[in-house]
Amino acid sequence: MEVLFTLLTAAVILFVFVNAVFLLALKKQDNSIADVAWGLGFVVVAWSTLVIGGSFTPRQLIASLLILIWGLRLSIRIHLRNRGKGEDVRYRKWRKEWGKSFVIRSYLQVFLLQGGILLLNIMPVLFINTYDARALGLVDAVAVLLWILGFGFEAISDWQLDRFISDPGNRGKIMDQGLWRYSRHPNYFGEVTMWWALYIMALSVPWGWASIIGPLTITYTILYVSGVPLTEKLMKDNPGFADYKRRTSVFIPWFHGKG
Repeated sequence: MEVLFTLLTAAVILFVFVNAVFLLALKKQDNSIADVAWGLGFVVVAWSTLVIGGSFTPRQLIASLLILIWGLRLSIRIHLRNRGKGEDVRYRKWRKEWGKSFVIRSYLQVFLLQGGILLLNIMPVLFINTYDARALGLVDAVAVLLWILGFGFEAISDWQLDRFISDPGNRGKIMDQGLWRYSRHPNYFGEVTMWWALYIMALSVPWGWASIIGPLTITYTILYVSGVPLTEKLMKDNPGFADYKRRTSVFIPWFHGKG
């Protein structure tokens, strides 16, 4: 199958990229670089497989462009957020806990693991860049509109959160304004929505249905591994979190409950 060649190509490109980021993190002694590189990794894989495939059909260009917009916005935001603040608290904690095994565990548990998850996540785009042949249709229009909805949720909620955090008067308070009034994690909801939208777009290409591993991976990761659970663990000791949790939907935006 042609897609196997695309997957192998993507895996090799991703392996080189991950190792380059790891070496840079070693040099700077800052594993937070992995967070900045996350979005860029998708851009590198999407556009590399697009160029190597060489067909440049409208659906392929749209899918890769959506990845470019999302990946660059995310990486730039994280870079600006982390700039001048040193290594993220998570990585500082692991650096202390892992001791002499920090380098090898970082390589395996942070960088290689991240690369593996990335490869699974981007499956819909890899299928599109491999098999695309049909003309654009209604399914593609629905997918793009859904993607725009998801991107709007992620970008706007990130912007609202950054503004809230930048105000010293909000120190120690729970962000429950804007989109955060209707979901405790509107940014994660937006990201998951975008990946399901790309999967819907992939349904228009041969074997596209098989790329469902992509949205399933990001959905599971965010809901049960490193997204919602980790964030809520950090928030649980805040005095206002219990009330916020009681009144606000955990993921899918919904009406705010009464006090």
